[in-house]
Amino acid sequence: MRKIIHIDMDAFFASVEQLDNPDLKGKPVAVGGSGERSVVAAASYEARKFGVRSAMPSVIAKRLCPDLIFVKHNFDRYKEVSSEVFEIFKEYTDIIEPLSIDEAFLDVTNDKKNIGSATVIAKAIRNEIKKRTGLTASAGISVNKFLAKIASEINKPDGFFLIRPEAAQKFIEDLPVEKFYGIGKVTALKMHKLGIHKGADLKNWDLVSLVRNFGKAGVFFHDIVRGIDDRPVESDQERKSVGTELTYEKDLMTRFELIAELYKLEKELMERVEHAGTTGRTVTLKVKFSD
Repeated sequence: MRKIIHIDMDAFFASVEQLDNPDLKGKPVAVGGSGERSVVAAASYEARKFGVRSAMPSVIAKRLCPDLIFVKHNFDRYKEVSSEVFEIFKEYTDIIEPLSIDEAFLDVTNDKKNIGSATVIAKAIRNEIKKRTGLTASAGISVNKFLAKIASEINKPDGFFLIRPEAAQKFIEDLPVEKFYGIGKVTALKMHKLGIHKGADLKNWDLVSLVRNFGKAGVFFHDIVRGIDDRPVESDQERKSVGTELTYEKDLMTRFELIAELYKLEKELMERVEHAGTTGRTVTLKVKFSD
C-alpha cells in the first residue's frame, strides 16, 4: 500500500515577509502592488479572515480590509526558502513531485530513513521546516495523491490530517464536491444544478452519465469518488511551458509603447528559457484590454 504525503507551506509568500519583517507579524499582509490594476499574489491568514485571497484585485482586497498592508514580492527570497524546504524533503525520499514553489507530493512508501510510518515522517518534516526556516507547513497523509491533497487542507494552518484507507470511502462520501481536488467553482456549480452536492451524490452517477455531462473529466470524477487514484508521484515531470507577463498601471496607447514593452517581455522570456535549459515551438501572446 502506498504512503503519500502532501506538504503545503502556510501562506508562503506572506509568511516569509512576516518572518523577515517582525513588524508585520500578526497583521493583515498582502504580497503584491496596491495600484488600481494590481493583484494580490498571496495573503496572510490575518488578511484571509477579511476575505482577502490570492489573485484578487488589490482594490477589492483593500475594500475588504482597510488596514491591509501591501508588500512588494521578493521571489529570490522565496526561492531561497523553498530550496531549504525541498532539501528537507530529500532527506526522507527522492520521489518528490513539486506542484509549485511551496507545495509538493512525497511518496514515502520506502523512505530513506526506514521510519515506515508516513505520519511520523510528516511530523518530522514539519518540525524540521519550523526549526530551519521558522515557517509552518501543513501536511496531508493517505494512500493516494487525491486524498493526501484534500487532507492537507483540513487543519490548515500548521496542522496535519491522516485519511486511513478504511475511513477513505466515508470521508469522500461526506465531502462537499467543492472541496474535491480537481473540481473548481464552475464545475461545482454545474454539479449543484444537477443535484450533486456531496461525494455520495456524485457516487450515484454512473460513468456514462458523468462523461456525457463533464467530458473526459467525468472519468476522473468517477474514480476519485470511489477513492481510486493510481497516479504516481512523478519526480521528473517534463516542463510544458515557460512564460512571463506584466500588469500595467496605465494603458499602453501607442505602437511605440507596445513594441517597447513586448521587447522587454521577450528578453525576460528568453532569459527564462535559457535558464531552464529548454526550447519551444509555439509563442502565445496574451493581451488584456482596458475593457
